[in-house]
Amino acid sequence: MSPPPESGGGRSPFPASHYAPTVTSSQPDDLGVPLSALPDAVKAVRSGSFGTVAAEYERFRASPPESAVTWLLPSRVGRVVDLGAGTGALTRLLIDRADEVVAIEPDPRMRQVLINEVPGARAVDGRGESMPLPDHAADAVLASSSWHWMEVGPTLDEVARVLVPGGLLAALWSGPDPDGPFMSQARELLGQPRARSTELPAGGADTGAGGGLTRQILGDAVRPVSRLEIPAGAPFEPPELHVDRWDVALDADELIGLMSTLSWIITMDDESRANLFVEARRLLSELLGIEGEVTVDVTYRCDTWRTRCLA
Repeated sequence: MSPPPESGGGRSPFPASHYAPTVTSSQPDDLGVPLSALPDAVKAVRSGSFGTVAAEYERFRASPPESAVTWLLPSRVGRVVDLGAGTGALTRLLIDRADEVVAIEPDPRMRQVLINEVPGARAVDGRGESMPLPDHAADAVLASSSWHWMEVGPTLDEVARVLVPGGLLAALWSGPDPDGPFMSQARELLGQPRARSTELPAGGADTGAGGGLTRQILGDAVRPVSRLEIPAGAPFEPPELHVDRWDVALDADELIGLMSTLSWIITMDDESRANLFVEARRLLSELLGIEGEVTVDVTYRCDTWRTRCLA
């Protein structure tokens, strides 16, 4: 992770104009469902918001671990596709594992950062449902923290089209472990349960110390985890799961910076977002003693799913 920015003195390190115009309410969407189950309109807005913070996304989002990539690609392949590549967090780990790396990213702002940071990859415009590649052109298609934004049926059809027979499809999700010590302590202090199924009602009571602000701070971290699901009839093997965990030392500025890259926060109105950053920094200081150069070990988790194309 890049060095933290200078302290904001309790304020957001980013001006309000830095973000996209307000397009959603300040409350996170139904927290009882995984991101893939959000309404299409909500997914479109949220998935399209990251370009407004492309530089921060590159700075504060951690790459998947090398061990996850090794599990997927234990030996060199000809062509690998990074689907929904963002700013290249996964792409850079693929350069030495394939003869050609094609990074497909629909947002030109994210794609430009990727081009600057990972010059060894071929960055192209496209999306899961429509990839600018010929039939049977790729040995592997990997999607890192992006699969949930795609329409599953059409994307699986498109992946089957571009993969060679027996080719690899993988979906990775990496970030702070919702069940790790730091996140568990945060939920306990804020009084927010961990949603493990769809049983948490969308309008459920929020009795935590921060009230509605508590839900805003934790947001997607209390959702059921995302997973690669293959519908009946799709030409893919049943997926396998590999899990990695590791610790990252983060200070308050880095934690706030990471929050600034989360779609439910990017799409808040300016006032709600500014208040959220101030309150989050206050809670980090008063409840956890994290301020200035003080760091906390945050356990990260990467769920890596893999399957192979039968077509």
